[in-house]
Amino acid sequence: MCGIAGIITSLNGKVDQAIIKQMTDAIIHRGPDEAGIYIADGVGLGHRRLSIIDLKSGQQPMSSAGEDVTIVYNGEIYNFVEIRKELEGKGYKFKTRCDTEVILNAYHAWGPDSVKRIRGMFAYVIYDKRKKQVFMTRDRLGIKPLFYAPVGEKTILFGSELKALTAHPDFQRNLRKESMEDYFALGYVAEPHTIYKNVYKLEPGHSILIDLQSGRQEKSQYWSLQFTGDYQGSFEDARDELAARVQEATKIRMVADVPLGAFLSGGVDSGAVVADMADNSDGPVNSCSIGFSDPKFNETDYAERVAARYKTNHWSRVVDPGDYSLVDKLIDIYDEPYADSSALPTYRVCELAREKVTVALSGDGGDENLAGYRRYQLQMFEQKIRGIFPESIRKPLFGFLGAAYPKADWAPRMFRAKTTFQGLARDHVESYFHGVSILKGDMRNKLFSPSLKSDLQGYNTLSLFNKYGAESGSDDPLSVLQYIDIKTYLVGDILTKVDRASMAHSLEVRVPLLDHELVEWIATLPSHFKLQGGEGKYIFKKSLEGRLPNDILYRPKMGFGVPLGKWFRNELKQNIRDSVLSERMMGSGFFETDYLCTLVDHHQNGLRDYSAPLWTLMMFDQFLSRQS
Repeated sequence: MCGIAGIITSLNGKVDQAIIKQMTDAIIHRGPDEAGIYIADGVGLGHRRLSIIDLKSGQQPMSSAGEDVTIVYNGEIYNFVEIRKELEGKGYKFKTRCDTEVILNAYHAWGPDSVKRIRGMFAYVIYDKRKKQVFMTRDRLGIKPLFYAPVGEKTILFGSELKALTAHPDFQRNLRKESMEDYFALGYVAEPHTIYKNVYKLEPGHSILIDLQSGRQEKSQYWSLQFTGDYQGSFEDARDELAARVQEATKIRMVADVPLGAFLSGGVDSGAVVADMADNSDGPVNSCSIGFSDPKFNETDYAERVAARYKTNHWSRVVDPGDYSLVDKLIDIYDEPYADSSALPTYRVCELAREKVTVALSGDGGDENLAGYRRYQLQMFEQKIRGIFPESIRKPLFGFLGAAYPKADWAPRMFRAKTTFQGLARDHVESYFHGVSILKGDMRNKLFSPSLKSDLQGYNTLSLFNKYGAESGSDDPLSVLQYIDIKTYLVGDILTKVDRASMAHSLEVRVPLLDHELVEWIATLPSHFKLQGGEGKYIFKKSLEGRLPNDILYRPKMGFGVPLGKWFRNELKQNIRDSVLSERMMGSGFFETDYLCTLVDHHQNGLRDYSAPLWTLMMFDQFLSRQS
């Protein structure tokens, strides 16, 4: 695992090596072991290395035998041995045992199409001296990040994190107003945009080919996921094949020349990964977990039961729910506004893991793939009701009820009538967007100033959900929502959270449940295999019966949360007031200041639970504080 950064300019352009070093120094945490820089006409490639495989060689930037193709690469390839054998059959010689040289020679042999042969998580940039071209690409699910930005007329910056780009002296910090709408709706800025104007995240499954002579750029999509639901076998056959496929995806991610372990939360997904690791390991698996002194947030008992069952080398740490010391650090880790408060315990569990291992396997991706989120159950319940009422009756009826019914923050979500009525007044995708929004549409309308609304020119993040809903190509309601989540929440929130938190500690995290071949196969399963009788991940849980205790498999999902509501009324009462009502926020011109006061006062007076919106505002204030 590594960090990459660089500059691409015109064919005869000059690249300043000192600036490349500034850019790579900004991401030294991603690769503390070694550094390298390659300079050619029009190209500067920088690299920071975290050594995982072939520790003595594999340094980057790496060039081919004839020095006509050069690469900087971040990630891990799990089928590199098979590709290497094929390339050796074509006459290629290898000096190392690392996957970097395999990608390099694969590109030398097959050009841009070589990315389609690769199985793994990756972001890499290749300079092809033969054709005077640069090729940039990112893995299919977006596990590894890649940012890029034009600077001036002929120059492009790229890097594994935004901080590598902002280290360039000519970087422009102009805010993109549409990204503010995305952020306050979702808690993150969705691909392909960033918080900055004309600065982008390369979308998962995409590549860019740049011709240095003409300056032409061609972006293309080399992979897309299709939810076909056309699996022809029985449920029992699918259950057994799922178990075998997950085990294979886990096994191939256990190759490392450094200590390896796993996160163990006490949930289904991490428990499955640890069970498969134990089955494929000659010795005890290393596992770690974070616990909380507040029982509402604590899963350590469940984690320790799985650890005991599989005799892992398990270590854990209890984090006080009052552990808010990281709040000021988060924006430095994420570079742009990011409002998932579970970033705090994620940072802590990565910190804990790095004490004993360099690579950790994670259970991320199971909820999106196999319909594990409770919100899917709610949406399918609503969809049944939509089928009963004609739209001409449904929209006005439930629109009235949604407006008239009092909001009950205390109620379990399945019984929050106001939320349900509001959802039923909308179509399937709009209801889902409303449900996952941190600040709902009416709240954003009250929050944003007239000048910000004017700059938005009617833009609403709902358009992004509608775009992906149409792009999914599916008429199955559950599959549409899963596709939207994979394109937005999975990459923009979950994978971003884990990548930055882990790399802040120079820890590599691998995600078996996001193996693209596994994801493609799961997408062929009919929805009722995944969500059945109100039970999410149904087929996955059935495949794990006998391997994990039933009270772990079928207990309510707890999540990885922190007690924001309590903090903002007690330990962080003054902090949240000082932040949300700071001179920066009140004077930014972005917000209605009276509404900022209302949010803080109503939450701290106990009238409403505005903890999530307040955290979102607090993180934005932290971001603004770094912009001067």
